[in-house]
Amino acid sequence: MSNVAIGDAAGKIWKYLDKNGEASVSKITKETGLGKNDVQRAIGWLSKEDKLSFEINGRTETLSLK
Repeated sequence: MSNVAIGDAAGKIWKYLDKNGEASVSKITKETGLGKNDVQRAIGWLSKEDKLSFEINGRTETLSLK
């Protein structure tokens, strides 16, 4: 996967979270139609750019925009 494709996936996740608010990784994966690996790479990208907040509730980790 190229950096451009990872950036595109990151943009799709950012837009999803901006519109829908916090969500679990599994929900993001399901609702964006991105592959599991693509979502993980994009989360890494967004995290490196300091765009995400992570919260753990019980066994579920949720992501939201900072």
